[in-house]
Amino acid sequence: MFDPPLGAFSACVEAMRGQSFTDWEWCLVDDCSSRPEVLEALDDAARRDSRIKVHHRGANGGIVAASNDALAMATGEFVALLDHDDAIVSSGLASVMAVLQSEAGADVDYIYTDEAHVLADGRESAHFLKPDWSPERFRSSMYTCHLSVLRRAVVEAVGGFRVGFDGSQDHDLILRVTEHAGAADRRVVHVPVLAYHWRNISSSVSRAEGSLPKAVENGRRAVQEQCDRLGLDAEVVHGPVAGCYRLVRRAIERATVSVVVPTRLEGAATRPYRLAVEATIRAITSAPANVRLLVAHPDTAPAELVALLDDLLSETLAPSGAAPERAAPIGWQRVPVPGPWSVAAALDRALLLHPADVLVSVAPGLVPRVDRTPDWLGALVGLALSPGAGLVGALMADRDDTVLHAGWDIPDYRWYELDGLRVGSTTSGNDLLIERECSQVTLAAAAVSGAQWRECASTAAGGFHDAGRALSQALVQRGARTLWTPYARFDQSTAIDL
Repeated sequence: MFDPPLGAFSACVEAMRGQSFTDWEWCLVDDCSSRPEVLEALDDAARRDSRIKVHHRGANGGIVAASNDALAMATGEFVALLDHDDAIVSSGLASVMAVLQSEAGADVDYIYTDEAHVLADGRESAHFLKPDWSPERFRSSMYTCHLSVLRRAVVEAVGGFRVGFDGSQDHDLILRVTEHAGAADRRVVHVPVLAYHWRNISSSVSRAEGSLPKAVENGRRAVQEQCDRLGLDAEVVHGPVAGCYRLVRRAIERATVSVVVPTRLEGAATRPYRLAVEATIRAITSAPANVRLLVAHPDTAPAELVALLDDLLSETLAPSGAAPERAAPIGWQRVPVPGPWSVAAALDRALLLHPADVLVSVAPGLVPRVDRTPDWLGALVGLALSPGAGLVGALMADRDDTVLHAGWDIPDYRWYELDGLRVGSTTSGNDLLIERECSQVTLAAAAVSGAQWRECASTAAGGFHDAGRALSQALVQRGARTLWTPYARFDQSTAIDL
């Protein structure tokens, strides 16, 4: 700590001393504060409570050096991260320790809680109700924040706080701790209680004037280094708001991809349906050589409707001035689907006839917004091929930038819904701005690796005819993660200019 506002620091001390869980020590490191009243307040706190340990550094070293000094003072099995201008609620430590000291806590290396943001006068201004552990979200944003409690032996094993990551030192540390925990088959746990008050004042390094850009860049480097350690072929870039990051994956450069438009062909002779299918097909005409474009339909569809589809494909892709041919051109291929019709059955048939590393599903009438998300296909393919990925969903919206689908999330972890918000809205979790795990996604605009699909289909009882939520659940039961990305946006064709 360095020259904290005394009012906030005094409140922090009183909150710590008022914990209902009493078996703690507090390691305070003064990083050469310049104000005598700060030094006096520190020493007074130590005099009043023997559990408070104070160390005065001989030279100012910054937050990483001070944090490592505090870590060296610690003797407990777990370390909790507390800023000098914030406060832990009276039951905060008790809520965490109830988990860690239980039988279920034996394999937990990192635990975090929800938090309340408070104004300078102590009034709560917002609650951040967090989802359960989400590695993809954590690479996109340091969302776990406070209260964070880590097993000290693991913190020491990964090397503590690292020089050069000031302002994002917690993000960098927890990236390495959770990486270590995952490799050792140990757990990260979320305790859904508001255990921490994060005071909205400028004394924190991450919020101090002039230090935010450097802290955000340090966070980007921390995420990039984890990607490099894990062998993720991705470049980490800054996201749409400070503190959010995006992994630009390059998997599409080496993957085979099948983009499938499944259609019943019902009403295919009517203008609205024809326009919906045409809009989707026209929007997906430019693709790398490793991408196959398929239209799947029931094999029982009337011949005249199939002929209309062939005409549409020929007209859509024929060179300017060239006479359309009856058969579908090589760019698009039809896949007749035998048996009972469903989207899942159509995709299953497409993958059977045209094996691919990644299967991408696009419902008729959904148009990829290449003007907003030019790398939409690369974003879906990259996530689908990331380790442990299951079904990957896309952003769906209308022409007024109203969100129609952004993944169905873990129930009750936040007070707001995503559907109905404006595209790009900021929320307490920045849910619409980052790639993240979620509970379920729709198959209307989604991707999944061919390997995951085949394994799931091979074990499906009574055939494979479920889609969307059911597929998400089936893949999750196999240990896969359901993901969502804002970098692949689709709009309804009836809501855009054709």
